[in-house]
Amino acid sequence: MIDILVLGVLRHGPVHGYELKRRVQRPTLRPLSNNSLYPLLRRFEERGAVTKQVETAHGRPARNTYALTAAGHELFHELVTTMTPDQAGRDEDFLLRVGFFAEMTTDERLGVLSARDAALEEQMAQATELLAQGRDPDGWRARSMHHLLDQLARNRAFVAELVEVVARDGGGR
Repeated sequence: MIDILVLGVLRHGPVHGYELKRRVQRPTLRPLSNNSLYPLLRRFEERGAVTKQVETAHGRPARNTYALTAAGHELFHELVTTMTPDQAGRDEDFLLRVGFFAEMTTDERLGVLSARDAALEEQMAQATELLAQGRDPDGWRARSMHHLLDQLARNRAFVAELVEVVARDGGGR
């Protein structure tokens, strides 16, 4: 997910490392650490997705500016349009991709939505099975499973709503 966020910021032009760190906004609001950002940028450089230019100025420490390459644009698109079943089951991964729907084709959007719906369906099946195994149908565990099932049903309704929007007009921008 951090890969998508960093590449997403770099799509808009070259950025200094500190500014990049500041501009990466995660839905969980947890700040991005240097220990996550700079090794990731090194890996992107090694893959040819990002270039680094060192800027020096008299009396100031050197600053690195990072820019996205054509390969980086392709990598961003690949990452944002595909989801593993594990990613599809995580709210943050899914919502991040929805935020980039304007950059996807209708089929790519529908693929993301299909993966999310399948993951939610699987989670509902697991929660239903756990609920059925419960020995205390009115206890705290049952309450928590009912709450989880309600949340999952609302999430599936949201996905169905998005599918309708995408099917109707491609989702717009």
